[in-house]
This record gives sequence, structure tokens and C-alpha cells, in this order.
Amino acid sequence: MSTAIDPRPLYRDALAWVDLLFARVRPEQMTDPTPCPDFDVRALLGHLVATVDRGRVIGDGGDPLSIPEFLNGVPDDAWRAELERAQAHYRKVWSDDELLDRPVVAPWGTVPGRAAVLSNLNEALVHGWDLSAATGLPAEPDTALVEAAFAVARRTIPAAGRGGRVPFGTVVESAPDASPLERLANWSGRNTTAWRR
Repeated sequence: MSTAIDPRPLYRDALAWVDLLFARVRPEQMTDPTPCPDFDVRALLGHLVATVDRGRVIGDGGDPLSIPEFLNGVPDDAWRAELERAQAHYRKVWSDDELLDRPVVAPWGTVPGRAAVLSNLNEALVHGWDLSAATGLPAEPDTALVEAAFAVARRTIPAAGRGGRVPFGTVVESAPDASPLERLANWSGRNTTAWRR
């Protein structure tokens, strides 16, 4: 896959899938644990929205760390509206094609805008898997979308030296029958087998 792809449609499709998951989370699941040890389901919803907000701030030339790691204080029945709000602002900022090749400041350094959007894509899909695993919701977005994201992740997220500046867990070997999304989550350090239902 070319590094010159426009990742915005991929990210849009990933967020559309995440929105479907948001719609199906039940109120009694909000305090359930997730594969992210520091997040219950409610915090994971808040983190997913916050990653979209951080991506908007990156594109706008601001400090992404000015956005908290997860959004708090949202009523449980308002998460989808918050996700849509964040997406609308993100789309407006990133509608400028020239921004894809302009340097932007992300938490991990200065990168082309395209790389920042690709990072958001990985966040949406892997944390979407986290949400699916925690809630038992069906977890497979479009295969071509996941395979495109995984191709980028293998090139841009090193397998060695994780932790610290490479904020991912150790790569987990995928099960022989792992789905494309599980393989992406494994590359990001998730033990997907432990969360199968």
C-alpha cells in the first residue's frame, strides 16, 4: 500500500463501525472490564471520543495533550451524540487536502498529517475491538478496511522496543483462526484469545 493514500475515508469507515458498537452497548455494561486494564466500558467510550478530539486538535495545529485521555461526565445515553460531535469537528478540520502532507505535532512527534490520520485509524479499530471484546458485540468491520490498516501498522509500529515512546504492548502471536481484526489487535499487543466468548 502506498504511503500516499488518503486515509480519511478509511478512518471515516472505521468510525462508522465504532458508532454501530456504541449504539449496541447496554447500560448495565458500562462498568464492565475491558482489555485495556485502566478502562471500564464507559471510560473506553470516553477514550474513543477523546482520540477523535485529539486528532482534530492535531489537524488544527493545537496541543493534542490539551484534550484529556478520555471524556468524562457524558450521560450513558449520549455517547453516540458525543462521537458524532467529535467526528463532525474532525471532518471539518481535515477537509483540507493539503493538510495530509503538512507537518503536524502529534504526542509522539512531528509527522505528516497523513500519518496522524493513520494513527487515528489504528486507534479506532483496535479500541473498537476492545469494546467488542468487553461487551460481546460482533466485532468484524469490513475486511479490506482492516487489512489496509494492518498493512500500515506493520510498517509504522515497530515490533521491537515497545513501551515508553512506542506505547504498545508486546506483539501477541495470532491464533491460526484469528480474524483480520484480531491480527491487528495482536500486533497492537492485545491477547485476543483470552477475550473470546
